[in-house]
Amino acid sequence: MARNDLPQWVRWARELQALAQAGLEYSKDPFDRERFRRVREIAAEMASEGTGLPLERVEDLFCGESGYQTPKLVVRAAVIRDRKILLVQERNGLWALPGGWVDEDQSIASNAAKEVMEEAGVRARPLRLIAVQDRDRHHPSPYIYGVCQLFVLCEDLGGAFVPNIETLGSGWFAPGGLPPLDLDKTTPEQIALCFTAQADPNWTVPFD
Repeated sequence: MARNDLPQWVRWARELQALAQAGLEYSKDPFDRERFRRVREIAAEMASEGTGLPLERVEDLFCGESGYQTPKLVVRAAVIRDRKILLVQERNGLWALPGGWVDEDQSIASNAAKEVMEEAGVRARPLRLIAVQDRDRHHPSPYIYGVCQLFVLCEDLGGAFVPNIETLGSGWFAPGGLPPLDLDKTTPEQIALCFTAQADPNWTVPFD
């Protein structure tokens, strides 16, 4: 999905939220701040109406930050051995590359290794960057805020799945034998990209 293909209400809600957040950060006038808070409320109401989520849930996701609005960062780790890639089974039963939001106290590399250990029980050594993607361009469902995805090729250092609160299991899969994927997190095209990058020592990182 190209950014221009996003539903109009998503684009409006995002823009209103960004304007309101910037206004709340930089405005000193109390009356202007009151207006910006109302703009943010309107953006949340639009998002709630469009997604069907309760307003309180949208406000938690959409209105809980301060400072200048920027995209959130997600890291996905591609751990490949013997022409098979490591995937984890999400709580919804579908599969994805290990990964998640980049924590404030982590680098891209350390966050990739952390996610692999937490979700798959595998020790991984980050090797190089595979791709940088605008999430909206590569997944069927838009997020209510902008997301930048970073895919990191990692070396398998061993380990085994440990029960945890995030995933149900893990496994190694060949390109032609992928399980049902959680397309909001990982697509077949992204997995194919990971295999191609792993096989090319002169890989040039694509970015949106």
